[in-house]
Amino acid sequence: MALHLLLLLLTLLGASAADDEPFIGVNIGTDLSDMPHPTQVVAMLKAQQIRHVRLYDADQAMLIALAKSGIEVVVSVPNEELLAIGQSNSTAANWVSRNVVAHYPATNITAICVGSEVLTALPNAAKVLVNAIKYIHSALVATNLDRQIKVSTPLPSNIILDSFPPSQAFFNRSMNSILVPLLDFLQSTDSYLMLNVYPYYDYMKSNGVIPLEYALFKPLPPNKEAVDSNTLLHYSNVFDAVVDAAYFAMSFLNYTNIPVVVTESGWPSKGDSNEPDATVDNANTYNSNLIKHVLNKTGTPKHPGIAVSTYIYELYNEDTKPGPVSEKNWGLFDANGEPIYILHLTGSGAVLANDTTNQTFCIAKDGADPKMVQAALDWACGPGKVDCSDLLQGQPCYEPDNVIAHATYAFDAYYTKMGKSPEACDFNGVATISTSDPSHGSCVFPGSLGKNGTLSNITAPSMNSTSSDSSASDFLSSELRIRSILMVIGFLVWGLVL
Repeated sequence: MALHLLLLLLTLLGASAADDEPFIGVNIGTDLSDMPHPTQVVAMLKAQQIRHVRLYDADQAMLIALAKSGIEVVVSVPNEELLAIGQSNSTAANWVSRNVVAHYPATNITAICVGSEVLTALPNAAKVLVNAIKYIHSALVATNLDRQIKVSTPLPSNIILDSFPPSQAFFNRSMNSILVPLLDFLQSTDSYLMLNVYPYYDYMKSNGVIPLEYALFKPLPPNKEAVDSNTLLHYSNVFDAVVDAAYFAMSFLNYTNIPVVVTESGWPSKGDSNEPDATVDNANTYNSNLIKHVLNKTGTPKHPGIAVSTYIYELYNEDTKPGPVSEKNWGLFDANGEPIYILHLTGSGAVLANDTTNQTFCIAKDGADPKMVQAALDWACGPGKVDCSDLLQGQPCYEPDNVIAHATYAFDAYYTKMGKSPEACDFNGVATISTSDPSHGSCVFPGSLGKNGTLSNITAPSMNSTSSDSSASDFLSSELRIRSILMVIGFLVWGLVL
């Protein structure tokens, strides 16, 4: 019995809740004059630690390139194919056979978008939208893939009327004949509402009513936050207000258990003369804050702690896209894979932190246990073989003289020495990757010198390495696991004695 309990507890210790974790994905548009080859796109996704993508079609070459990459893929039925699929079950079955079954499971397809913003972009096809969704789902049922692959359709946020305060929001009633059966379908299949959220457009159309800081997720004092007079919930950003408006609009129609996934959100880095706030700084601020907001599991005021997974619009600037300058400049990268800006992602984890210029740093987490930080610092400057001489009194990095500042230097030195491998920046959870250079004054951090600093051709050791150069994460995490196991064994032995 004791052995059974021990095995059960050890299993629980190693269990992962990754399936419940919120994520940041990216949309991949293809309106580029020089679109990178699919294998190049996938290589970039891997380098940026992007594990979730949404395609606007089901391009065969792209699906083949994504095979065995581990990346979760959302494919789409383009709007121009919607009418045919919505009027023919067999056409839907053929689409699923060609674009899903032929690639799954090698390509990890997790959802299908049936059209995009159909209710406003293609109103003449709206009447067959739900039919198309049901036909696609039926084809998945026939191939036993309906449990693995969700079906939904991205909706524009402007179909939500009277969106502030969120508690008063409701869907445009003229669309209820479509929305009600759509919500019935989403609820019955455990799918989710796909919503496109663009605070940039909300801000632009508000004529100064919405402050720029409120649109960009910038911190606001409590007296500047928007308050829902019905619920007394405080809103510090447009994104949360729009998402909660969607939740309230669904509850107005008596649907209270359909989650929201944001299929598009972003900010343009360049615009016409009448778009003065489409700037690199604002795009960087919005997307950096959005990523942190989602991955920190902040949630919304209506659903605190329940983060809304979001796909950023978009991976590349699309230079051939029609319309104003801003339409061409929503991308995180140009066609050559060069970042348009370096995101500020302290504490966000590895996703999109490993930019192609390798301007990433390993820093001590704010609020980390000082004793744990000190232990990690001692290890880095000892068994980790980091040169910590610059931290001595009188040396350039001695000030500020505190454990967080000194540990940040040591952590970054080790991270740089190990080739900026994400695994080398953990130190039992007290360190994180940042794109903000912590160098100050004459104290230049090793990460500022390039990917490997002054130490080249050094690779991170494997998990079973016996070298004293094993990563701090392995050393400290192993020690913690051993202590946990010993505690469990001690508990069980103590129980048997009693």
